[in-house]
Amino acid sequence: MKLARFAAVAISLTALVGLAGCATSAAPPAEETIETIVIGSQAYYSNEIIAETYALILEDAGYTVDRQFSLGQRDVYMPALEAGEIDLFPEYTGNLLQFFNPAATETAADDVYKALGSALPAGLTALAMSPATDQDSYNVTMEFAAENSLVSIADLAKVSGLTLGGAPELAERPYGPKGLLSVYGVTAEFQATGETTVDSLVAGIVDMANVYSADPRIEQLGLVTLTDPLGLFLASNVVPIASGEVSDFVVYLIDKVSAAMTAEDLVAMNVRSVDEKLSANVIAKEWLVSKGLIK
Repeated sequence: MKLARFAAVAISLTALVGLAGCATSAAPPAEETIETIVIGSQAYYSNEIIAETYALILEDAGYTVDRQFSLGQRDVYMPALEAGEIDLFPEYTGNLLQFFNPAATETAADDVYKALGSALPAGLTALAMSPATDQDSYNVTMEFAAENSLVSIADLAKVSGLTLGGAPELAERPYGPKGLLSVYGVTAEFQATGETTVDSLVAGIVDMANVYSADPRIEQLGLVTLTDPLGLFLASNVVPIASGEVSDFVVYLIDKVSAAMTAEDLVAMNVRSVDEKLSANVIAKEWLVSKGLIK
């Protein structure tokens, strides 16, 4: 249960000018009631880094933050968010839309965001969508792409005996084997590779792998991300999901973070997590400082 501590905090115009970015042009309330904000994250280092940026900018503004990180899959944390036990959660537009509406046909970023707003349960709000993306993609090794002249997913139709690796749930996802067949006419034998997906791809155990686009190993290992001209994958921009209890001033601050974060920023922060073994707190703080969002 959230514990509120009430303290009026005067927010001066000078302090607001110090917040870099242009997520919103409207000034927030002159005074704000400070309370404990509960922020959740998935059990995924990239998602935790984003959640930590939310936590740090709120703490910088005087809020107390209760971090409920590494909560697992949506079927675990979404009920807590709907119940108001979690106030903020970094999500991804396309995958979340398909969670609530598996039959969704929108693929373009703005269309997906609009559809998500309509699909969310009562009491939940999608805040401003970020330019940063971390979406599903199909990847092959550079050698496999060259051998088969692969540029797009459509090119896979000419490859026989194709094997696809990914998390176990990919087997039933709309963009999994069934989607490959119905949208592109591509037949692939699915292998549940879980956390070893990228390793399995590089080792040749599978021919193609489902990898999140912000995964730094795509660039580090020279993997080839196949283009998706027919929109098999929904655009998945980073989007904060808020419960109905989140105040306008909290929204104002989180919108600042969302506007400042780019896809390149997210990949770079993920690289720091993987290569430098830095904590989410250190990575998020240095990024916020570099954007002028905190000192």
